[in-house]
Amino acid sequence: MKQAIIKGVIVGIGVILQIFITLLIYIFLIEKIWLITILYFIIQILLLLGLIRNSKNYSYTLPWIIILLLFPFLGTLLYVAIGQNKYSSKTLKRIMASEKNSKKYLVQDEKIASEFKNNSRLRYISDYSGYPVTKNNEVEYYELGEKALPFILNELKKAEKFIFFEYFIVSQGHMWDSILEILKEKAASGVDVRVMYDDAGCIATLNSKYPSYLKSLGIKCVVFNKLNPIAGVIMNNRDHRKILVIDGRVAFSGGINIADEYININSPYGHWKDNAVKVEGEAVWNYTVMFLTIWNSFIKEDKDFTKFKYEFKKIKGSKGYVAPYGENPLDEEITGENIYLNIINQANDYVYIFTPYLIIDTDMINSLILAAKRGVDVRIVIPGIPDKKLVYTLSESYVEPLVQGGVKVYKYTPGFIHAKVFVADDHIATIGTLNLDYRSLYLHFECGLYLENVDCISDIKKDALDTIKKSHLITKKEATPKLLKAIWQAILRLFAPLM
Repeated sequence: MKQAIIKGVIVGIGVILQIFITLLIYIFLIEKIWLITILYFIIQILLLLGLIRNSKNYSYTLPWIIILLLFPFLGTLLYVAIGQNKYSSKTLKRIMASEKNSKKYLVQDEKIASEFKNNSRLRYISDYSGYPVTKNNEVEYYELGEKALPFILNELKKAEKFIFFEYFIVSQGHMWDSILEILKEKAASGVDVRVMYDDAGCIATLNSKYPSYLKSLGIKCVVFNKLNPIAGVIMNNRDHRKILVIDGRVAFSGGINIADEYININSPYGHWKDNAVKVEGEAVWNYTVMFLTIWNSFIKEDKDFTKFKYEFKKIKGSKGYVAPYGENPLDEEITGENIYLNIINQANDYVYIFTPYLIIDTDMINSLILAAKRGVDVRIVIPGIPDKKLVYTLSESYVEPLVQGGVKVYKYTPGFIHAKVFVADDHIATIGTLNLDYRSLYLHFECGLYLENVDCISDIKKDALDTIKKSHLITKKEATPKLLKAIWQAILRLFAPLM
């Protein structure tokens, strides 16, 4: 916590200094106020026209337009710093170049593609997500973080060539210590061990010297977009992925970060409901390329990714289609949200959803309500105990229209639900890191695992139903806020893209 406060203070000072310098320039040129006003007005109009012209989603764009109109000076500074950072950030430019280079490694098998030519959901993923749909896989689903940990440790102990580790949060404690002990042993034995974590995600958990500590153990380390007084506040796109790849043979992903609350040790918000998946088979290559793409944008050490590809024999009992996919804020395609919408729009019987945050656009709201109106059993589970009260209040503002439209929304009574799951019609599911909020869908680097006709989908459905049994169904009366709360929620919605 001390380290987080120090980092926060440093970044805060940087922001204040930038605003102060801007004001000084403004005051110094006060005699030219008429010229500044004209130039400023032109910039504001250009920004507004650019927003309107290039908007991919007006639910996301409209709050920015309102902020620019209500707070011209501050709004313009904020938008240039946050809303347009992908055009100015050197980090993002490097990632964009690395993404372009990695596309050659992600090729759809034409024989498999011919099998799903009449399946629009799979065709979308294959043609537009940038990640191939695969077969010859075995997938295991773990309904809690503590159930996944023993399997993660067991597979880490088997590592012979490399371990790729990418998580938003890493926190010292039982979970990380158990993993780190194995990583140290493997690094000492010559295994290529690489650890990547997000600096903002670990602001309160790891100090600035931790990468040096890992390197002293023989573990390579990359800190995604280090926070600093100038560039740190500009970079609004964080690495929210959870990826562990071992020898190219097996991969883990899902909702869990690497911290004790994710395995229900000292959880501050009641029972922590989360999940993880293990993938063994051809689909692991998608995760491998995801990791290497980001890693090589920071440390260019791999000229050829194919040396990390594992050649699988036929996996007994494998069935169905498996497609790990990445969400990239630099790409024009809104992959994660479109996969979610395709599931909702094509569901016939039911759609069950887990999400810790519910900050959604009109497309998502309308799709959920329309599905409910055509007879689909639509159920959403959100936390019963919030981790961020302000964000939770904003999430509650979206519950009312959904409940009024026939969607069943539940609060997970035992505590906090961090899992991100869609399961539909007994044969479709996706699990990953994408929350139903603007940050996950538009701003962060994310990943998901799409499944069709895979055996573990029955386990996912069972977990959904078991979780719903422990949850409270929100009534229409409960969903309707009182006047003052409704006004406060309306104000919060104005700033939804920033949350």
